[in-house]
Amino acid sequence: MTNRTVPSAAAPWTGMVPVDDTALAVTDSGGPGIPVLYLNGQFATQGYWRRVLADLGPRWRHITYDERARGRKSGRSADYSFEAAVRDVDAVLAARGVDRALIVGWSYGAYVGAHWTSRNPGRAIGTVLVDGAQPYDWMDEAMEARVRKLFRRVGWFSPLVRPTGLIPRMSAAQMAESNIELGRIGGKSELGAVLDAITVPTRYVVASGSSFGSRGDEQERIRAGLAEVTARNAHIEIHAKVASNHGAILKKDHLAIAEAVREVAAQDGKR
Repeated sequence: MTNRTVPSAAAPWTGMVPVDDTALAVTDSGGPGIPVLYLNGQFATQGYWRRVLADLGPRWRHITYDERARGRKSGRSADYSFEAAVRDVDAVLAARGVDRALIVGWSYGAYVGAHWTSRNPGRAIGTVLVDGAQPYDWMDEAMEARVRKLFRRVGWFSPLVRPTGLIPRMSAAQMAESNIELGRIGGKSELGAVLDAITVPTRYVVASGSSFGSRGDEQERIRAGLAEVTARNAHIEIHAKVASNHGAILKKDHLAIAEAVREVAAQDGKR
């Protein structure tokens, strides 16, 4: 399958892509290189990828965007569900005239990338999952209460930070619900089935230690479950386990992520 291009695809482009009841801020570097679509963390922005983009350089076609109510420009929506996030992948690719892309997702974006890849085996060149999409049954009633409490605290200072684009234009309750939904989607049986269905080259880049909101060795216990995933599916491998934690991985271990992208692209050429 070849890439279907829109007339402006060869040139860099920045603009708004309408989807459902909102619009997303999208940046497309253009050019004839392999299209790489980057999926952000749950409340992060496309700017987080700048070091990875610089490492890979201009031979790739880089497409980044801010999810609903994230960043400074993407609009609010009545729907912040996980399924809406997966639909947005299709909307952005269609708007930029791309049929096949290499997907790179960090944290929440890794879950979105895994789902999209499993549903679109003919359109995914491959996938790099950065410290996310690790099956684990961690969402129970106690955890739900903890998540809601955490985001109520975040809500106290959110209005001060929102103008910078560093916190989404979502209420504390909406952010909490999004996180709780992700916990349910990330359970062993549900996410495990999604990962088992992936049939294209997929590489994990895994962080170390804890992250915002986690306690003790919670994150390491979640990451340990990837051994079962890679044992069941030969298309999936752990490319690297790096020293930085979840929040710093795009900043401190961008080289490992760029290397994983190159490896996945090379595997596509052998298929």
